[in-house]
Amino acid sequence: MKFQSRRTFLQGGSAAAASFVLASQWSRPARAAEEKRIRVGIIGATGKGDYGHGVDVAFTKIPNVEIIALADEHDIGREAASKRSNPQRTYSDYREMLAKEQLDVVAICPRWIDQHRDMILAAAQAGCHIYMEKPFCPTLTECEAAIKALQAKNLKLAIAHISQYSPVLGVVQSLIKKGEIGDVLELRARGKEDQRGGGEDLWVLGSHVFGLMRSLAGGSPTSCSSLVTYQGHKITKADVVMGAEGIGPLAGDNIQATYTFPGGAFGHFASRRGMAGNPSRFAIQVFGSKGIIEMESGYLAKGYILHDSSWSLGRSGKSWEPITSAGVGKPETRADGSYEGGHIAAITDLLECIKQDRIPKCSAEDSRAIVEMIVAIFESHRVGGPVELPLKTRVNPLTLLQ
Repeated sequence: MKFQSRRTFLQGGSAAAASFVLASQWSRPARAAEEKRIRVGIIGATGKGDYGHGVDVAFTKIPNVEIIALADEHDIGREAASKRSNPQRTYSDYREMLAKEQLDVVAICPRWIDQHRDMILAAAQAGCHIYMEKPFCPTLTECEAAIKALQAKNLKLAIAHISQYSPVLGVVQSLIKKGEIGDVLELRARGKEDQRGGGEDLWVLGSHVFGLMRSLAGGSPTSCSSLVTYQGHKITKADVVMGAEGIGPLAGDNIQATYTFPGGAFGHFASRRGMAGNPSRFAIQVFGSKGIIEMESGYLAKGYILHDSSWSLGRSGKSWEPITSAGVGKPETRADGSYEGGHIAAITDLLECIKQDRIPKCSAEDSRAIVEMIVAIFESHRVGGPVELPLKTRVNPLTLLQ
């Protein structure tokens, strides 16, 4: 079947679309053998971001999925990966795989983001929907090229910011909407602040908490003001290096940034190298006029709520209460709290979005907005003051430093 007819099927435009559901949702199990299986191709890059956090294996746990092919230019890595996902065929070049195979969905697994745009463009040209490892692309220009290619063929992309798929997030959003912590005043987030603290932490881990910040603030920020330093001085062109994991030009071991949001709340992000806490401070806190909510990054990670307008346990004598997918103070009833569980939830959401022609919970446009929050920090530092979002500068601001 050529992709034109497959795409019609995937978008729910034909009678076959009714079959694109998970096995647990089949109303007539006896017809399972007749159902159209989703043809998946996997792209990995051993030694260059590998297969992310188990993206390839997660696809093997999705009902009605058939792993058709896997591509990896590294011979030994390709062999090892094929043992995990058991594809029908393997390739050393993902472009050859996309040209020869009739695929519905492509998994772009590598963590190194300098490869992402080209992989997305190739998959889009082949008419494939995409699930991919984060972050999206290293520049806004590359993000937009990817989005344009996807929109041209009405293709869906979901990215592995797995916190966005957590049922705990939905509970937290509901608590905020109900006014459990009053009016939202501030959102504070930090990276892990280990040896990657500063610029690398911002890209690799900050992207997770920026996704949460947007979800909990109710949208994208309208401005950013920041200061980026290295060994105590403001970064200059001389401090710019090539970042790890394909990030590209990077600088800073201390990031301090503030965002304004349309509802009047302010968001803050910080990361300072070598200042890691134990337990880690890698999380986001939402400060309201009546209390605080905290969420760690991760699928099914617990949240916590403090009903205390003073924000001080010592002064109020109140206690933090856990938030699970079941609600406040209730034990967690689910057992899928893992990276794999997050991937499965995200992939399932993507497949349903393809069938129903709706937007994934963390779409290409959401991913671009997250990248824009990262890039805005360097742009604000470069111009020496607040910058409005969306940014006018679409290239990496560090390449423009004098």
